[in-house]
Order: sequence, then C-alpha cells, then structure tokens
Amino acid sequence: MKLKSAPEDFQVEEQTDVVPSEGPFAFYRLSKQGLGTPEAVQEILRIWGLPRNRISYGGLKDRHAQTMQHLTIHRGPRSGLTDRSFGLEYLGQVPSPFGAKDIASNRFKIRLRGIDNARIAELSHRAEDSKLNGLINYFDDQRFGSIGYSGELIGVPWCKGDYERALYLSMAEANPHDRPREKEQKGILRDYWGQWEKCKAILDRSHRRSIVTYLVDHPVGFKRALALVRQDLRGIYVAAFQSWVWNRWLSSLIEACGQPEPCRWLESKCGPLALPVAGNPQEGNSQNGNTEAGLSWSELSRSQLPLPSAREHQWPAGTLEALQKVLEPFGMEVREMRLKYPRDTFFSKGQRSILLRPTRIESDWEPSLEQTDRSHWRLQFELPRGAYATMVVRQWTLENVELEDDPEPSGIDDPNPDALEPQVDASEQSQ
Repeated sequence: MKLKSAPEDFQVEEQTDVVPSEGPFAFYRLSKQGLGTPEAVQEILRIWGLPRNRISYGGLKDRHAQTMQHLTIHRGPRSGLTDRSFGLEYLGQVPSPFGAKDIASNRFKIRLRGIDNARIAELSHRAEDSKLNGLINYFDDQRFGSIGYSGELIGVPWCKGDYERALYLSMAEANPHDRPREKEQKGILRDYWGQWEKCKAILDRSHRRSIVTYLVDHPVGFKRALALVRQDLRGIYVAAFQSWVWNRWLSSLIEACGQPEPCRWLESKCGPLALPVAGNPQEGNSQNGNTEAGLSWSELSRSQLPLPSAREHQWPAGTLEALQKVLEPFGMEVREMRLKYPRDTFFSKGQRSILLRPTRIESDWEPSLEQTDRSHWRLQFELPRGAYATMVVRQWTLENVELEDDPEPSGIDDPNPDALEPQVDASEQSQ
C-alpha cells in the first residue's frame, strides 16, 4: 500500500494551547507543502534578513505532506508572509519562544491507497483495537535519516571522544537521502580528507566549506570543528543515537515477556523491532509472572522508559541489564553515553511511554477507481508530540508502507548554505 502518493495524502496539523497575549516574540502559524521545516525556516530568514538564532519552533514536519505548525521570531515582523510553497500567518505576541514543550498534540489526516478489499475488516479492527490495547511507541525510521551507508551512528564515536570520526560521519559519510549536490560535496571530502587546502579550493561555498576553512588553520582541530557543525544538526545526530538505543532496549524487553505466541516483528533501520501478539499476552516466563528482564508484560505496558544516557540514574527495576546488552556491540556502557564537548549539545533527559494510544480515530473507505478489487483507506487520528503517525500505520497494517522517505536532515549544509555561517547556540534539543 502507498502513503504520500500526493501531499494531500498526508496532512498534519500541530495543536497547541499557546494563546497570544504580549511579549517580545512574534507568534506565527506556518502552513506548507512540498517543503521541509528547515527549508521553510531558512527561506523565511532569507526573505526577512534575520539571523537563525531569532527563530524557534517545536519540531520538524514532513516535506511530502501538507502541514501546519507554529513558530516564534524574537522581535519578528508583526505581519504575515506568503511564498510559493508556504504561508506564514501572524497570530500575535507571546512572552517566550515556541518549543517542543508547547506542542499539545498533532492531528493527522492520512489516505492509504490501493489496499486489497479482503483486508478491510482486518485493518478496521486493528485500528479500533488500538484504542483499547494501544501500540508500541517506537521512534520511526525518519528519526534515523543521519545514518549513512556504513550504518554507523555519529553519537558513538562522539561519546568515545573520537571527534575526527564523528566529524567525518557528519560531513563526508554517503547517505541514501543525499541530493546530487550533497553527494558530490561529500565525495570530495572522502577523496581528499585531511588535504584541507585542496578541499577548500574545490568545495562550493557552504557551511561545510566554512568548517574546512577552520581545519586549514587547525589541521587536527577536530574537536572544535565538530562544535562548528550547526547546533540543530548536532542535536539531531545525538537524538538519533539515543532513540536507536531506546528502540533496541524496548524491543529486547518486549521479546523477554512470555507470550502465548512468538513476537511479531517490524522491520526498521534499527533492525527488527518486537511487537507483542494481539490479545492478552501471558504475564511472564516465570511462575511469579516476571520476564527474564524482571518485568511482566502487564507491568511493562503500563510503564515509561527513560531516554538512555549517563544523565539518567533511576532505571525501572529489571531493565538496566537489557540496556547494557544493547550498548555492548558499541563497546560502551551506559555511563559512557555522554558528551564531553561541546557543552551546548547533550543527551536529553526524560521519559517516553511504552504504549501509544491514538485518539479521535476516524476511519472510512473509498473504492479505487483504477482497481475494482482495491480501496483507499482514509484515516484521521491524534497523537501526542514525539509520536510517529507512520509507526501507527505500520503497526496497523503489519507491513512496510510505500512512502517518500522524509527523514530528519542527513547532511550539514543548509538549503541556502551561503546564508548561514557556523555558530554555537546554547539550547537543549527536545526529544
């Protein structure tokens, strides 16, 4: 089945309780289509001639979709802005910048095309069942757009203090999402890594070349050079590692829960992710109802798991050993999941619910005009911030949905690279 065949097939509207009042921050509603959030933000900054640190928003919204979200600009224009691919509506003034904490939920309208009519009853039942039993709140593959062909996570060498490898992965690692220009520029760095004068002479003027310019004067200054990578992208790289570990950790805990049937498995960029079988899983493998990891399914399903990092010290009983095993292939322990430099980038601390329950679910079917034995599934539902609509759809359908990949950014260049020089901001990335 296909998702995002057209932008109108995937619509998301950000919900917030923020009400305009007064303050130094201009508050806007951004509506866009065919444009990612970073590209739209960069265009707004270019048109109004503003520096990047004046603008703030809560999350990244899909490129291949019709989306609405909110943002603030410190002492921004008290007017709207219209461009070919987006519209910016001025809503008033607020006292503080808009961030992830200000997102109450996201409302989705989705159309899945070309579903076999024989599956209508099955899929409708799964959607209805999720209201009661919920779904597993995994991070979906969009979270891992920064992982290149090597499969290496930038956060691993960064935590280990291998700043050169972390910088190489962020600047030069080939990635399936690279656009032609990005692919070419990365290829230059791979071919001439360490020959900074030559790289500078060949590379386009860009954020990437600005970092190379620093390396011309400081040939092995990889630690400082990594800090010159855009702060928002450094946050994405760190979040990808943390989310990868969280997914693998939760999957291992679910697998350890005793169930009447083997787990189902969902393919992902993190590897196969365990899903509990439908219905009421058994309470555990042992006579007292505990799993090998120390939790029964009923206990686990009602829990939250902390975002793993050395900053966290309170682990749910019976889960730390499983987390340590996830990190073993990296040659790391939990206490090593921390960044020593730069100080403005660090692992987020917080809790993530294991179960996800979509709310306000509406579902209907329309016949396909092209194939009489198939139909299109029209869905509406609401999710809390940080949850992935594509993960909901994948668990309802139990198959990989065909869609245009829309990952978080994979490379360090801006859509308009000449407009932004390296800078280090002091703000925490929200997860």
